[in-house]
Amino acid sequence: MKSFCYAGLLLCGAMLTISTQHNSTAQAQKAKAGAPAADKGNAKANKAKAADDALKSAGKFNLLPGFEVEKLYTVPKDELGSWVCIAPDDKGRLIVSDQGDKGLCRITPPAIGSKDEIKIERLKVKMSSVQGMLHAFGSLYCSVNGGQGSGLYRLRDTDNEDQYDEVTKIKEFRGGGEHGPHALRLSPDGKSIYVICGNHTEPPFERKTNAPIQTMGGIRAEQLTATLPENAASRIVPNWDEDLVLPRQWDAGGHAVGKVAPGGWIAKTDPEAKSWEIVSSGYRNPYDMAFNADGELFAYDADMEWDFGSPWYRPTRVVHAVSGSEFGWRSGTGKWPTYYADSLPPVIDIGPGSPVGVEFGYGTKFPAKYQKALYICDWTFGTMYAIHFEPQGSTYTATKEEFVSRTPLPLTDCTVGKDGALYFTIGGRGTQSELFRVIYTGKESTEQVNGKDTANKSDRAKRQFIEEGHVALAGAAPHKSKYTTLVGELANPDRNIRYAARVALERLPTAGWQDTVCQHSDPSVIVNGVLGLARVGSADLKPKLLAALEKLDYSKLSEEQKLAYLRALQLVCIRLGLPDDATRTAINNKLEAVFPGGSEFENRELVNILVALKSPNIVAKTIPLLAVDSKTKSALQSSEEFLARNKNYGGKIAETLAKLPDAQQMHFVFALRNAKEGWTPETRKTYFEWFTKARGWSGGNSFGKFLNNIDKDAFANVPPAEQKKLDDLGIRKSGVPLVLPKSKGPGKEYTLDDLIKLEPKLAGGRNFKNGAQMFSAARCVICHRFGGEGGATGPDLTQLAGRFNLKDLSEAIVDPSKVVSDQYRATIVETKDGKTHVGRIVGDNGKSIKIATDPEDGAKQVEVAKDNIESEQPSTVSLMPKDLLKTLNQNEVLDLLAYLLSRGDPNHAMFKK
Repeated sequence: MKSFCYAGLLLCGAMLTISTQHNSTAQAQKAKAGAPAADKGNAKANKAKAADDALKSAGKFNLLPGFEVEKLYTVPKDELGSWVCIAPDDKGRLIVSDQGDKGLCRITPPAIGSKDEIKIERLKVKMSSVQGMLHAFGSLYCSVNGGQGSGLYRLRDTDNEDQYDEVTKIKEFRGGGEHGPHALRLSPDGKSIYVICGNHTEPPFERKTNAPIQTMGGIRAEQLTATLPENAASRIVPNWDEDLVLPRQWDAGGHAVGKVAPGGWIAKTDPEAKSWEIVSSGYRNPYDMAFNADGELFAYDADMEWDFGSPWYRPTRVVHAVSGSEFGWRSGTGKWPTYYADSLPPVIDIGPGSPVGVEFGYGTKFPAKYQKALYICDWTFGTMYAIHFEPQGSTYTATKEEFVSRTPLPLTDCTVGKDGALYFTIGGRGTQSELFRVIYTGKESTEQVNGKDTANKSDRAKRQFIEEGHVALAGAAPHKSKYTTLVGELANPDRNIRYAARVALERLPTAGWQDTVCQHSDPSVIVNGVLGLARVGSADLKPKLLAALEKLDYSKLSEEQKLAYLRALQLVCIRLGLPDDATRTAINNKLEAVFPGGSEFENRELVNILVALKSPNIVAKTIPLLAVDSKTKSALQSSEEFLARNKNYGGKIAETLAKLPDAQQMHFVFALRNAKEGWTPETRKTYFEWFTKARGWSGGNSFGKFLNNIDKDAFANVPPAEQKKLDDLGIRKSGVPLVLPKSKGPGKEYTLDDLIKLEPKLAGGRNFKNGAQMFSAARCVICHRFGGEGGATGPDLTQLAGRFNLKDLSEAIVDPSKVVSDQYRATIVETKDGKTHVGRIVGDNGKSIKIATDPEDGAKQVEVAKDNIESEQPSTVSLMPKDLLKTLNQNEVLDLLAYLLSRGDPNHAMFKK
């Protein structure tokens, strides 16, 4: 950690105080930054920058009527870092943390409308990589992600000097990186701490496991034993499994390879972090969460943007994190669709983005609607949304509204101040940080309102009562009436109540409810009950469960019941084993008769189970569907995703539509790659010809690589004699070789200062078409996607303007190794036989790993047996070369920078003549 030697610090050993003059007006806010006494040069630079950064709300921020943004402080990055977390302390001051090793600062904001100084104090406590903070129980709790060691830390002031002088790591977290430990929240009853973690973080207790089990869907997650460690619990039965009826493919770009259930999780613990209970699981990378006034918990989960266009893509979303909830994240292609009955759907899909801070508006001096809103921050798109909830049954529905946005605005976190303002920070990944607050100066009333919802209160109370049974029971078996009541709720029209009842039943001995379920007359009871019994029952239940499903008239089921029926059948096969040949034939005959059937999703699940059960007719029934466009494209024409992508293609609707993937067709192809029965030369030809069409579509970073992997898997299942015939036909093509344009030059070695000085020339007159050509000429296109085109080794750059200004972008180009996201970091693998491989891990079958060693050619891979690995460690050197601009002349560099900062919009002001 860099050391600081300031006069004030030497005198009192307490803190660094930086004063900033603040002037708040309706149209402009000026931040005048001071500096440490021993650093006069920096003080001048800070003041000059503050003057240059004088901000007017109009024209800079997109705001709702009556709201204004005040910029309070520009963070000196070299001294105080890049702020990613903000939280109030017990005196209403704000604590902020750097993503790296610059520690914590404490902020005392000026009163709204005053000319008082903002006070920035650098706390002397040594903390690094803090991504969650909570002041409670007389302590500051910090969730540390990497840095000094991932874990939950408690900071205390033991000598009453208003400084944290004691640091105790009260819980170690196994996992880190950008998908590691994140936010902290106080429970509604004020007795517990809630922790949220990403999918690279193990559960908060040591799992007693059996050996991994090979199942229909590939490697099963290591199973928890029936008895959890002491002081550990889970609101859902902790026998987590991948539960995939067909083998999964890991992410084609190498992200989260080998990561298994339960994925990201939310747990609660006591103030001493002695006991832990998982409340909710199945997340990808949720960063933050918040409780509403009724004590209901909501979390903001991240998408896998590389999956865009694939049938397993899921947007960023806000979920209602009820007791025992499972949201179905599984690595690679294994993500559960939201209609799976053993999971819960989101309250609202947000779309592509990077979720960060979350906060309800309680305590703000805003109009009533905005006091009750949930504010969620998106780092990538530079947008803060206000989410407005409406009770629906025992849960909620929601709408989103853009609340604050700007380009760039890499939001990181937000909180409500004691003055009624909404404070937010920007920064992250080493970008320039600033502190802002949102105030309301409009004419609507800002009188404080009761945040509780009276609508549907009885429905929520019923769900909560059932959820009390999610805690593992001990002692005597429950009375028969309890079983009967819970079984009856499996037919409740409210999905969340059905879900809660099943989770509660899974805690009870199966002998007490299996017969009631299997003999019931209600189809919803049978399908949801069989699903629960398959999850917790033993193999000897299989015949009884299959018989219960068989007696149902499939044609008379609702769509929701059909999907639950097919999922229950899958789980019986996955967890209890495949049926005997006679039963399998009967099931195939029943389901083949209804395929292709009703909805898009029903057809997906029918294909899955029929392929898994080796239907002899599923290939012949599915291949004709590869020539029929599904409803996906027409639906996308009116969606936000379509409109955004259409803009990136320069507004050419026909061109955009032609490049949109057909997710339904891709799902069928993905499932059929496992089928070995029922093929003919003609169906094989049609199947492999489909890839030529699909390679003309545009999706996320991993889309093209997934197509290649599906092709390879399917070809491996073709008998050798048929493989030769297919090769002779020449229909298996990996795509047209990329021919890159040339720059005119002459180029040179560009420094950071060289690029920053070009900013005035970006005001207008740039050439969009030439910028696109330079994106290829500089070889950016090989590793990065922009507007749906390009490679998959590095991040998609289409929306970089939402988080990078010119300086941050220039720094990333000139010094790419300064900040490397762990999503794109290479791994150094040393083997026991003395070899060293550097690249991205893109495959893990349990026995060996595959490493992509060339960032420009994903086909160049080496396979290393796990028992031959001596060590693995992340590389500190970026895969991105430093000299990408050296062949470009100044005008070509300017056009490239404008192209990157325009988000692919040829009508941007930078291209105006």
